[in-house]
Amino acid sequence: MKKLTILGSSGSIGQNALWVANRFPEEFKIFGLSVHSNTAILAEQIKRFRPQVVCVADQDVAASFVTDTRLLGVELLSGDSGLETLAAHPDADIVLNSVVGFAGLRSTLAAARAGKRIALANKESMVAGGELVNKTVREGNAEIIPVDSEHSAIFQCLKSGRKEDIKRLILTSSGGPFRHYPIESFPSITVEQALKHPTWNMGKKITIDSATLFNKGLEIIEAVYLFGLPADRIDVVIHPQSIVHSMVEYVDGSTIAQLSRPDMRLPIEYALFYPQRRNLEVGEIDYEKPFSLDFEPPDPAKFPSLRLARQALDMGGTAPAILNAANEVAVQAFLERRIAFPDIFGTVDYSLNKASISNVVSLDSIFSADKNGRELASQFARSRSV
Repeated sequence: MKKLTILGSSGSIGQNALWVANRFPEEFKIFGLSVHSNTAILAEQIKRFRPQVVCVADQDVAASFVTDTRLLGVELLSGDSGLETLAAHPDADIVLNSVVGFAGLRSTLAAARAGKRIALANKESMVAGGELVNKTVREGNAEIIPVDSEHSAIFQCLKSGRKEDIKRLILTSSGGPFRHYPIESFPSITVEQALKHPTWNMGKKITIDSATLFNKGLEIIEAVYLFGLPADRIDVVIHPQSIVHSMVEYVDGSTIAQLSRPDMRLPIEYALFYPQRRNLEVGEIDYEKPFSLDFEPPDPAKFPSLRLARQALDMGGTAPAILNAANEVAVQAFLERRIAFPDIFGTVDYSLNKASISNVVSLDSIFSADKNGRELASQFARSRSV
């Protein structure tokens, strides 16, 4: 029986993780849950899964939730410090971090220091603090199993060969809803259009990142730190069917791919049970019916996000943290209809080129870079308000 903590339990990843764990009650006990502010969902999860500890990151919301948790018989933590305490709690075996955005970094570091298995769905931890996270994982004797479908696929494909025989990693992308849109139409893209992902059902931030392909830019950076390969050996290819989740090409010309239906429960299951696998009964690919797998290169003119991610890696130091912060601000500004869709790229470009980059990567320098990136992005977004 493993004790599982899920950070971000009200989101799509968190809820899917609870579904997976609930399929195997003889193997998992839900120990801890956290939400940012959605205490309505948290209260239902407490009643159903009976965790011992919960955390509400928004301290004002937590203050009004105290009575409820007393009635429900669980320990309540709050704020960033509470999230770190929950992530590092000695009674938990596995910590699944699906907190959205930069806010998940401290929790990843706390779980790493405590020597946990980290099922990592918070890509921003590696984007903003990859070097520091890897150092902390080594020192804490922790392990990271990626939950992002692309990095989970790479992780699985790497079992087929030696690291020294890898030629390149190939991250697949659905291409989002706008791969066939003419670039002249980009300024008129609406929030509603951008939130209609062709194959995945995700939260708003991740869905917009998919529409801009910034998710792939972030995944390039994440892959550099997860798998220890330089960015020039990590490519992105558009694959609209979302069946091939990523690939590894070896020096002999062989390419190993991981295929499955687009269902996040599968990489979650893999991270929780690794190195074993379980039958989730969520459906397999039907090879009795004809289907095609299409691949095409991304359009760099439409989606400069990939260039910007590689630029941040070339700049080094805290530049990836700047890029991540600016993108978070830009996405929120777009969702609030304060900037146009192409301004997301402009906001990140401006912030990356105006920021003060530190070559010393520490927790303080990462948080300073995050603040600097947010300030610059907000400044640019105000200048572009629609």
